[in-house]
Amino acid sequence: MKTNVVLCLSVCVYLIGALDERESIPEENTILILTKNNFGRALEQHDRLLVHFYAPLSSQSLGAILEFRKAASALKDAESAVRLGEIDVNKEKQLAASLNVTSVPSLQLYLSGDKHNPVYCPVLKSSSSILTWLKRRDGPSADIINNLTHLETFMDEDELVVLGLFKDLEGDIVKVFYEVAIDIADLPFGVTGSHEIFSKYDISTDTVLLIRKHKPDERFEMEKSTKEDVVEFIKQHEMKLVTEYNGMTASKILNSVVQNHLLLFINKAEEGFKDINRTFETTAEKFRGKVLFVMVDVNETRNGRIMEYFRVRVEEAPVVRMVNLSNNVQFQLASDQFDKHSLSEFCLNYLEGKAKPKLQSEPIPENWDKQPVKELVGMNFEKVAFNYDKNVIILFYAPWSRESRVLFPLWEELAQHFSENEDIVVAEIDVTANDINLHLGEKYPSIKFFPAVYAERVVPYSGKQKLKAIVKFMEKEIKKAKRDRAEEEELRKQYINHHKAAEKEEL
Repeated sequence: MKTNVVLCLSVCVYLIGALDERESIPEENTILILTKNNFGRALEQHDRLLVHFYAPLSSQSLGAILEFRKAASALKDAESAVRLGEIDVNKEKQLAASLNVTSVPSLQLYLSGDKHNPVYCPVLKSSSSILTWLKRRDGPSADIINNLTHLETFMDEDELVVLGLFKDLEGDIVKVFYEVAIDIADLPFGVTGSHEIFSKYDISTDTVLLIRKHKPDERFEMEKSTKEDVVEFIKQHEMKLVTEYNGMTASKILNSVVQNHLLLFINKAEEGFKDINRTFETTAEKFRGKVLFVMVDVNETRNGRIMEYFRVRVEEAPVVRMVNLSNNVQFQLASDQFDKHSLSEFCLNYLEGKAKPKLQSEPIPENWDKQPVKELVGMNFEKVAFNYDKNVIILFYAPWSRESRVLFPLWEELAQHFSENEDIVVAEIDVTANDINLHLGEKYPSIKFFPAVYAERVVPYSGKQKLKAIVKFMEKEIKKAKRDRAEEEELRKQYINHHKAAEKEEL
């Protein structure tokens, strides 16, 4: 009898445990509410789990939460296999610490149940950015190449392709290759076990082969290599020693896994170009994998946009700039000598954190806000432009530009028109003397409207350069901003009330 009772109890305990394992994870707006108790189960249930780490009442998290929810709705409509989850780091401090989450808000994509190597998603500003990033990562990480005909088709996909040649396509070393393919999503990856392809490239061991323009470029024998080893190899060789910036290479440069870029702005038609470019290329060999060397021909009219972004004029060339794509902070070689020693020393100082950033900003003018037209500089630009209580229109000008100077009287007239309205700011900024974290997208002069909303929205103006036309444009945008602001206020209020109610229930 005792045996039967014990057996019965054991079965009950087992069934309760099984039911607990199958217990569904709570959701809100199709987003999984993740905790320390269910996070592991979520990883088991979903091969692709995008997790939003947030602090509920922080000003930065509020906007991100709303965009994340929009993304979740769009993914549901598209019947995507990606599931979205969120973790309140205030409640789940232990879980956040175990996942090495050091900043909020942030997004991490967990793949195949691996909680130790999440992919960091750098885009949080809008739902469309999140969806675009996921779309680029979607699908198989590498194509199976069965024969030479298939190989030719695969090589047509891009100038540079990555081919993994493995004797056993089910081996552990192949899994490493697939993991690399997932992380480096901007290059085509293929994998093959075909004997004829091994013979074509005279390869007999497990190898990663970089093929550039249908020709073998670099090879890496896998042996017992780690994922990091393979990534490092590809980083070092995916681009040429010096890549010329143009319409064909721009996307590759901007999406390179090497974030540090050294740009040489130079006129290819001028005497001395070949010597400087040869020195640039020689220096590049030393820093391969750490710094991407890029050459920009200032004599090429189609390069006007990148020159405008870096604020480089034709007459200034040659000039060398360093930039990190993760923060866009610029550094300039403070020398007119372009020898190997000067270039190498500049790169080393930058990599060791000794270089001084090129942060241009004129001093804030005295009484800058007392005149009808407010005079902005780099140091006060964002504070004024993105003030969510003000509707701000700004003229971005170059003092030497005739087109800019023509607009100065109009801008004074516009400021006078709105002088009695404290909610409207008319301002101007010399963008040749002040660095701002905003890509204008066109030549000077440029007019942008910054509506009084919480989201950092920028509305370009491209209409007639007449007072009546600009006033009409602003009045229309101000009405729209009022509606949008009301919706933002309501959404924020709903979210805060909901969160407070949930906390009260827990107490």
